[in-house]
Amino acid sequence: MSPTTAPWWRSAVIYQVYIRSFADGNGDGVGDIAGIRSRLPYLRSLGVDAIWINPWYRSPMADHGYDVADFREIDPVFGTVAEAERLVEEAHAHGIRVIPDIVPNHTSDRHAWFRAALAAGPGSPERERYVFREGRGEDGSVPPNDWVSCFGGPAWTRLPDGQWYLHLFAPEQPDLNWQHPEVRAEFESILRFWFSRGVDGFRIDVAHGLVKHPELPDLPPRPEPDGARPWQHVDHPHWDRDEVHDIYRAWRRVADEFPGDRSFVAEAWADTPERLAAYVRPDGLHTAFNFDFLMSSWHAKDLRQVIDGSLEMLGAVGAPATWVLSNHDVVRHPSRYGRRATKRWLANQPYEPEGPLDLELGTRRARAAALLMLSLPGGAYIYQGEELGLPEVEDLPEDVLQDPVWERSGHTDRGRDGCRVPIPWSGTTAPYGFSPDGAGAVPWLPQPADWAPRTVAAQTGDEASMLELYRTALRLRRAHPALGDGSLTWLDAPEGVLAFGRDPGFVCVVNLSAEPYPLPAHTSVLLASGPVEGGTLAPDQAVWLTV
Repeated sequence: MSPTTAPWWRSAVIYQVYIRSFADGNGDGVGDIAGIRSRLPYLRSLGVDAIWINPWYRSPMADHGYDVADFREIDPVFGTVAEAERLVEEAHAHGIRVIPDIVPNHTSDRHAWFRAALAAGPGSPERERYVFREGRGEDGSVPPNDWVSCFGGPAWTRLPDGQWYLHLFAPEQPDLNWQHPEVRAEFESILRFWFSRGVDGFRIDVAHGLVKHPELPDLPPRPEPDGARPWQHVDHPHWDRDEVHDIYRAWRRVADEFPGDRSFVAEAWADTPERLAAYVRPDGLHTAFNFDFLMSSWHAKDLRQVIDGSLEMLGAVGAPATWVLSNHDVVRHPSRYGRRATKRWLANQPYEPEGPLDLELGTRRARAAALLMLSLPGGAYIYQGEELGLPEVEDLPEDVLQDPVWERSGHTDRGRDGCRVPIPWSGTTAPYGFSPDGAGAVPWLPQPADWAPRTVAAQTGDEASMLELYRTALRLRRAHPALGDGSLTWLDAPEGVLAFGRDPGFVCVVNLSAEPYPLPAHTSVLLASGPVEGGTLAPDQAVWLTV
């Protein structure tokens, strides 16, 4: 991996590996490190710069790895620390960097610290590492405040000794007390443990949620209009508090101890681009996910507003923008774009599709969105299977649902399993090459019976396929001097059309209108999301042009 004039993370295309569903190397129906290692040649041929791996640490799997029992061990279902080290070495040999998840807001209730806190009892030093409080009411039977879990239900659980502990997610995920110096020191030690084993950075889970208001007040009244994000007001008691940035300044110093431009990306849900930019100031984290872009409607005005706001505010602090269309927590974008739907900001606010799914339309828009995302200044994230055009699996039987959201919501929210179904590699029937041939493994979530045309093998070499569109776009993006980090200039275009130039000699046009759009004169087509006939761009298509 040769050095460049700018840090790699400013322009990187990073591929998200949801490890349970990427590739099963040992034949037990669950993805693992061996599976990732076996597919490194595929990732190299796709053209990505790095992989982000969802949590692989030792865990009881109450939330599929986001409930960590030991941050210095790999869960046996995924492999070993030695295998993780070999993965990093082999990925680097392919020119691919490795970014694991880190989960600092909470631990598992099986973590040694929490077990010690339970054993030590109220008032003990062990309980100070978490958020324990007495209840309200005469007998302490009322929770300390009215906070609610992101997975549904109250955010507090009472113990037999009478105290309550905070969990902004599942009860099996007790929140840490980030005011405690031992917590801060422990996580800096964990970062050094993995940096010393060669990882290139970390994606920070719930980066906006670590610090809570010291008085733990009740939630303020819900903002208007109804349906706005719960933290859409000043001084929210447990989201996006200013004090969190002291933690990340210390983490930046840890990363800077190691060579090779080690980096962080924050999962930070912030109310405004200005609030998001605070996470990526020069002495803080390197990048942050752009959720406003992910959740934007398929509408030219909305998209341009998000793009302009992101570039302006992040540029003001010298940080690159990032762009993402799907991840393991949201409905896959071909399905979102194929029907009208309410926005889903948190797990306890269900995705509510409106109208029938037009997957052909959604896929056409997804192809155009890919070219838009990959031509914008900054970095981009690809969620595994996105390059295959996989839709949301919306008809999973209720008896196979495993996301804790399903139980915590009283079976009113099906949760996130539909975007986590194991991806198809080859063959005509399940498991589509996800597990080794002859293993007889049943994938941990069932795959649809009609996925044979969506496998990697079926799409490879088919110039009209989603996979080959991504491969070509990533190859051109790497080769064209205008793409990656930098700036853009908007070009004149009618309502419903986005058109911008990037120097030298590159133009992207996306037609979100209902009418064909004549392409600019003196340009030639570099890549298009669909056929370009008669010099016009059809609705819901995008094109890259050279001037």
